[in-house]
Amino acid sequence: MIMLGVLNQEAAISGIDFNTLGLLAGMMVVVAITRRSGVFQYVAVWSAKKVQARPWGILLMLSVVTALFSALLDNVTTVLLIAPVTLLICNELKTSPYPFLFAEIFSSNIGGTATLIGDPPNIMIGSAVGLSFNDFLLNLAPVTPLIMLVTLAIIYVVWGRHLQASDETRHRIMQFREKEAITDVRLLKQSLLVLALVITGFVLAEHLHLEPATIAMFGAALLLLLSNLKNKAEDESENVHKTFGDVEWITIFFFIGLFIIVKGIEEAGVLRILADRVMGFTGGDISVTAMAILWVSAIASALVDNIPFVATMIPLIKSMAPGFGGAEAIMPLWWSLALGACLGGNGSLVGASANLIVAGLAERAGHRINFLKFMTLAFPMMLLTIVIASVYVYLRYLY
Repeated sequence: MIMLGVLNQEAAISGIDFNTLGLLAGMMVVVAITRRSGVFQYVAVWSAKKVQARPWGILLMLSVVTALFSALLDNVTTVLLIAPVTLLICNELKTSPYPFLFAEIFSSNIGGTATLIGDPPNIMIGSAVGLSFNDFLLNLAPVTPLIMLVTLAIIYVVWGRHLQASDETRHRIMQFREKEAITDVRLLKQSLLVLALVITGFVLAEHLHLEPATIAMFGAALLLLLSNLKNKAEDESENVHKTFGDVEWITIFFFIGLFIIVKGIEEAGVLRILADRVMGFTGGDISVTAMAILWVSAIASALVDNIPFVATMIPLIKSMAPGFGGAEAIMPLWWSLALGACLGGNGSLVGASANLIVAGLAERAGHRINFLKFMTLAFPMMLLTIVIASVYVYLRYLY
């Protein structure tokens, strides 16, 4: 963009959303440290034992846990933590992990839809528009339980009622000792304290006059400090290096590049032309525009990763504000974009980063997830969730 003369360096840097980057990096550090305590493995094994190691019960519990963790942490991190434990449990049960992983992919994207920090598209939308954690919680969280129930009902009909495991394999799961997963009780207490503070900070952000990135970075710094208090100098250095090594720098730099490219497209006037075309196509009707954004976002996010799609749509929707009467008038468009992009990510294996991570983990364990096989069921299920989202958006914002 700079070499072609579309942007100068100052303009390129100004296009980078550092609030998004700070929020992502801060939460990655918090989760990287929390992971070492073993709490996520504990929750997964505890959930399996609570349902007497029955396959459908395990699938149900792990799906709910995945959705909750995805909402409170983020869906990419959640599947990185839950999928390996799922593969271990399925191996012990001598049952195919495919239905379990399929359910977890859907649960991670549905759970991630509910909050500001749950899915990267929401982080980007929230930062660009100035929407708070509470805004997402109040506007998107109400519909996610219904979508989750419908999804689990379909999975039960397709696989759940047929899942079987012998008494012997179930007994092996019941012999797992979840307490042994907790490797550091002190770190567990510190991590839970900091996570509670961070979530509270997100909820109170408006009153504290702090951006989400500041809260996440403060939580990361505090947990880094607490987890190293009693360590020797050389151990502190090693821990800090290990923690920053666990940050997904590929994702961070992917976002930096993406923001600069979209800034260039915006400066070139491409988005202004697209906005005028969309306004012409929908006749300036907010209801038609909201539904068009919801469905186009869903289908496009299933075919390409939802992150670059949302990065392109944000300035496009912003440029529509004058035509509809200002920033407040286009709020239904933002919720349509968030729902379409997050739920649309379930439509195929390439729809969301979490899907690709699960597929990669499964393949390394010898259980390859076929792209077309996944999409054959996932795409129609995704469209059904978009129908539910359409009814929700219409009744709540457009009726």
